[in-house]
This record gives sequence, C-alpha cells and structure tokens, in this order.
Amino acid sequence: MKKAILFGALALAGVLTLPAGAAHAKKSVPPVTALDADNDGTVDLAEVNKSAEELFARLEKDNDGTIDRKEMQGRLSRKEFSAADPDDDKTIGKDEFLALVASLFKEADPDNDGTLDAAEFRSTKGKALLRVTR
Repeated sequence: MKKAILFGALALAGVLTLPAGAAHAKKSVPPVTALDADNDGTVDLAEVNKSAEELFARLEKDNDGTIDRKEMQGRLSRKEFSAADPDDDKTIGKDEFLALVASLFKEADPDNDGTLDAAEFRSTKGKALLRVTR
C-alpha cells in the first residue's frame, strides 16, 4: 500500500513538474526565419530550393528518384500534381519538383524582386509554396 501511494505521489509530481512549454504545442517558426539562410530578412529561390530538396528527400521513401501522389501526402491537389507531371508518368522527379517550386515562387513574388518577405509568404500563393517546401 505504501509503495502504491509513493508511486502515485511521484507520478503526480512528475506531471506537475513538466517544463513550461511541454503542455503546449510547439510554436511554429515564421517561414522567413526558417528559410532565410543569409539572414537578410527575405528568402530567395536558392533558399527555397534548399528546403524543397530536403523535403523531396524526406518524401521520396521508395528510393526510385520520384514522388507519387501518395508520397506527396496531400501537399498538391490532383490538378496541381498533373500540372507538375508534364511527362504524365504519374510521378514527379526532382527536376519536375524544383520546376514546380520555381513556378510557385514566381507566383508568390508579385513585385518580381526575386525574394519573398513575410507578407508574401502569408498570401495564398505563398502558402501554396510553403506546402511543397516544408
């Protein structure tokens, strides 16, 4: 009986001493902060491509050099996937993926300055780009 009480007290103490942030979900890092390798406050295509290449490697689980719709895990609609698959082989290779990223980057950059700032990432086009780069 004493052991059960002691165990219960220790378990309760463990719950009460969790780190302050443990009970809360992680705060998401703003895209500019997460992607801005040169810390200039904006993100260029090279920085976005680095993140996209890392994501491609994580998603490409069967080591065939391509991503199919299932591997994309809902990041693209059927229509978007088809547009990114010009050879219509039902997969997207790394070159096709990076072409998609470049196209989305261009659409998210309405001032055509070659960089994206925080406001541009918050736009519909910016959010679409983030779905395929993070």
